[in-house]
Amino acid sequence: YPKLIGSLFTLFLQEPVLRVRAILALLIFADVTTLLTPLVLPLSAPPYSLSHAAIGLFGLAGAAGALGASRAGRWTDEGFGQRVTGVALTLMLCSWILIGLLPYSILFLVAGVLLLDFGLQAVHVASQGLIYRVRPEAQSRLTAAYMVFYSTGSALGSSISTLVYARWAWTGVSMLGAGIAAAALLFWAITLPKRMA
Repeated sequence: YPKLIGSLFTLFLQEPVLRVRAILALLIFADVTTLLTPLVLPLSAPPYSLSHAAIGLFGLAGAAGALGASRAGRWTDEGFGQRVTGVALTLMLCSWILIGLLPYSILFLVAGVLLLDFGLQAVHVASQGLIYRVRPEAQSRLTAAYMVFYSTGSALGSSISTLVYARWAWTGVSMLGAGIAAAALLFWAITLPKRMA
């Protein structure tokens, strides 16, 4: 077992695609939990005063994201994984414009959540497709190494966003989310393989 765990670090050191995609996973999942964790606070307060059950319905956005994921997977298999990533990260960044307009209408939030989740799922599927090509025989270990960053990003976004909401309310959360999405897009652009740039 120690050798197995050690091999995850070896994979991470040896495979640049895994390193890049792991950092992207950290950023995109931090971005999504930046939205989802404090979301209950403005939605349960006036003027919306939604119940927790009604707020939970925003999780259904994952269904739309799943549709995007299947198409992103096909495009990645056809060799367009980097392009899929760039477009999806751009959508995630743009979604925060809509999310930030929550004080004006809940419909902006709905559209923003759909866009954010669609982008997340597309990047996630493209990342897995690109990582698995590196070492098809080590898919389980590649997944384990990648998911460590997924989980870390989720925890960071969740904890930081609640602190930001307490100090700067929804505007602060929206700016934080947009900043994380912009960082992910910039990181992707900087790490693009030379033939793609």
